[in-house]
Amino acid sequence: MRNRKDGYWKKAKKEGYRARSAYKLKQINERFDVISSGDSVIDIGAAPGGWLQVAKEVAGDEGKVVGVDIQKIRPLEGVKTIVGDITCDSTIEHIKNNIADKFFDVVLSDASPDLTGNWSIDHARSIDLAKNIFRLSKDVLSPHGNFLIKVFQGDMYEDFYEKISSNFEYTKAHSPDASRSQSSEIYLIGKGFLKKPVEPGEQIEVEIVDKGTKGDGIARVDGFVVFVPGVEIGDKILVKIEKVTNNFAKAKKVR
Repeated sequence: MRNRKDGYWKKAKKEGYRARSAYKLKQINERFDVISSGDSVIDIGAAPGGWLQVAKEVAGDEGKVVGVDIQKIRPLEGVKTIVGDITCDSTIEHIKNNIADKFFDVVLSDASPDLTGNWSIDHARSIDLAKNIFRLSKDVLSPHGNFLIKVFQGDMYEDFYEKISSNFEYTKAHSPDASRSQSSEIYLIGKGFLKKPVEPGEQIEVEIVDKGTKGDGIARVDGFVVFVPGVEIGDKILVKIEKVTNNFAKAKKVR
């Protein structure tokens, strides 16, 4: 028996969209303003192209829209497409070196992993795919840019939500009306990307240039504050980043 929302499939056919999922993006964008006129947008897992059509409509002639998928996407006027697996480093390097001649204002993804029918496996694959997409996003998304991604809900969902939340000024989970009611999918919206030059676990050389109110040394990486205990002003040291917040990082001296 067809769900009442299957009318979106007929609506997509009638209005010329390649997939019913186009209405998910339309509804999300109408509510959250993820894409604006003139934006540069990259859609990961873009086949067959329904989201690309909507992104191009919103971004307009002044915008730039790029679609990436492991399958070839039929040409769309004004949209650049590439074939590549986003879980492969070679695809990520291709995008960074040849596609992202500037940072993108928006990163989108409605991608799903290959489904097995086993809820636990499918959920884990969804989160793993989302992590790969977000890894790329941190390299190509402009400061204060926006992010929209689909994931399947499950026991790994909260940790991923927190990861997104710690990197954006505003984060929201949302299920648009066009999503089927029986689906476990949910869309995470991040607005206002907080571009940080360091990551937890990273080791970097720094110079201590100041002291904080609690006596910790202060280093700066591209203007971003890194606190290091047990050091003195003028020290040039190797540190390991332990924690990164929206406004600063904490590190420990390695040598």
